[in-house]
Amino acid sequence: MKLWLKLTLSALSLVIVGIVGYSAFVYYTVKSTADNIYEPLDPKIKPVNIVTDTRGGQEVDIQAKDPFTVMVMGVDERSTDTGRTDTIIVLSINPAKKSVLMFNIPRDTRTEIVGHGTVDKINHAYAFGGVNMAINTVEKFLDSPIDYYIKVNMEGFKQLVDIMGGVEVNNRFAFDYQDHHYDEGLIKLNGREALGYTRMRYDDPRGDLGRNSRQRQVLESLIKTTLQVSNVIHIQTIISEIGNNVKTDFTFDEMKSLILDYRSDLEHIETVELEGKGTKIDGVYYYLIDQEERDRAHDLIQQHVAKK
Repeated sequence: MKLWLKLTLSALSLVIVGIVGYSAFVYYTVKSTADNIYEPLDPKIKPVNIVTDTRGGQEVDIQAKDPFTVMVMGVDERSTDTGRTDTIIVLSINPAKKSVLMFNIPRDTRTEIVGHGTVDKINHAYAFGGVNMAINTVEKFLDSPIDYYIKVNMEGFKQLVDIMGGVEVNNRFAFDYQDHHYDEGLIKLNGREALGYTRMRYDDPRGDLGRNSRQRQVLESLIKTTLQVSNVIHIQTIISEIGNNVKTDFTFDEMKSLILDYRSDLEHIETVELEGKGTKIDGVYYYLIDQEERDRAHDLIQQHVAKK
């Protein structure tokens, strides 16, 4: 074999080894970080058979692109206690239907706190019993299973928005909040601005419902942007930056499938608003959602996750 050919093949071999080695390094670095944010539910705390599931209780297989539900919790953590769920958003994701169904549960919603023996605001469930109690309470409220959860604190939310290059939202009316002016119409927000956008409610004529609508806008924008991520290095950046501020029971392989495999299958995001009315009981403000409206939400979820 000619010398120049040997040198070329040797150089090519070194390049291939280097690429494989670097790819393995990146893969295991991402996996290590993802493992740090992985926090499965305690199976001893999760009640059995408290909800109706038209799927027959079958396990979800993300790699097989099964439909599934996920509960996103924005947690207002405090130095003196565990905090409360400032945001509760339920998503139903069905690749076969190429769609996402999304709705908020208002944080002041009055309901049974499963495992605590009280009737209270739904956002108190997390304060009383962490992620398990929050999920169990939402499952009972909707009479529908939650397959996965994502818990994000406010710092993690800001970081994620900034990593993804900001979010674009269509603001229904101009307002000022925390020294920032939000113009009416299509605007782009960085992490700090997006957090303010999702928190303002007192100057909104619809109060908490208006705030919930803005939260769905921001999450919808984030979902669409995240689904455009196309390589493992970008995944590494995302997971590394938000690792200290996010917990989830998605495994690393499931995260990878969601980001890399699902993006071509999700074309439409439908948002739904749960209707109710605000009232005071013993001097405390609650948002009341009647059983008919809860049944409507249940039916929407079950129809959406149905494979046919």
